[in-house]
Amino acid sequence: MDREALHLREHRFADGAALADALTRAVVASLRDAIAARGQAILVAPGGNSPRRFLTQLGRQALDWSRVTVTLTDERQVAPDSPRANARLLRETLFQGAAAAARFVPLYASTADGHLDLERVETDVGALRLPFDTIVLGMGTDGHCASLFPAADHLDEALRTDSDARVMPMRAPGAGEPRVTLTLAALVNTRALYLHIEGSEKRGVLDRVVAGAPAPVGTVLRQSSVQPQVYWCP
Repeated sequence: MDREALHLREHRFADGAALADALTRAVVASLRDAIAARGQAILVAPGGNSPRRFLTQLGRQALDWSRVTVTLTDERQVAPDSPRANARLLRETLFQGAAAAARFVPLYASTADGHLDLERVETDVGALRLPFDTIVLGMGTDGHCASLFPAADHLDEALRTDSDARVMPMRAPGAGEPRVTLTLAALVNTRALYLHIEGSEKRGVLDRVVAGAPAPVGTVLRQSSVQPQVYWCP
C-alpha cells in the first residue's frame, strides 16, 4: 500500500520544541471547536516518554478545561502512583496547569484484592460520548500504538472493526507489564487523530508501514474515519 492510500497529512518540524508547540495549537483548536459546538470535549492522550513536552505545554493553555474530559490511549496495570503509570505522567505534565480543572477517566481501577477491575474501566470508558473529539497517538519502534503490540495475546480481537469493545486487556512480549488499551474500534471513532513521533528510527518505521509493512499502527491509520495527521521531527 502506498502513502496516498493512507491519506496522511504530514507536518515536519526542526525539533521537539517546535513540534510540541504546533501540536498544542492544533489540539487546543480542536477542543475549542468541540466545546463551542457541543458544550464539552473529550481528549484521548498518549502515554510514554515522548509526549511529556507536548502534554506540559498543553496543560498551560487557556481553555475552559472544566468542560474537557481526558482519558488515555492505554495504561499499564500498575498503581496510579507508579513511575510507570501513564496516569502519573498526566498528573506530572498536563494536570499541572490550567488543565487540572479537567475531568480524568483512568484506564486502570483495582479490585479489593488489588487486581484489575476491568468491568469498572469498561463502564467508565463506555459512558464517554463517541466520537471522541481528539486523539493523540504515540508509536513504538515495533509499530505498536496505544498498547496494540505485535504478538499481543488479544491483538486480533482488539483490531476487529466490528467489535463493540472499547477497552481490552493486553499482554505482549515487548510490553513489560500487562496493559489496558483502547481498541481499534474506539481509536478510529474520533473527529481528529494525531500521530506524534520523534526521531529517524520511528520515521523509518512509519515509512515502512506506509509502504505496506504490517503493524498495528498501520491498521489504525488505515481504518481511521478521519485523515490522520502526523506531527514529527528528526
